[in-house]
Amino acid sequence: MNAQAALKKPREANAVKRYEITRADLPLHCPMSDMTLWNSHPRVWLPIEETGEARCPYCGALYVLKDED
Repeated sequence: MNAQAALKKPREANAVKRYEITRADLPLHCPMSDMTLWNSHPRVWLPIEETGEARCPYCGALYVLKDED
């Protein structure tokens, strides 16, 4: 978990169906570290590095890897 995520209030898990992430968020797992876990599914690791996109098999959330410019 990066330092900024540790200071933020946790976001609701599975609240949206598309998330844009950066390389700082890797390795990617759903739910992410800054999401609440009490009402979510088990953590699953998602391979996103090769294609730039990954979909969670539990909640269907789409994760898109964005370039940091």
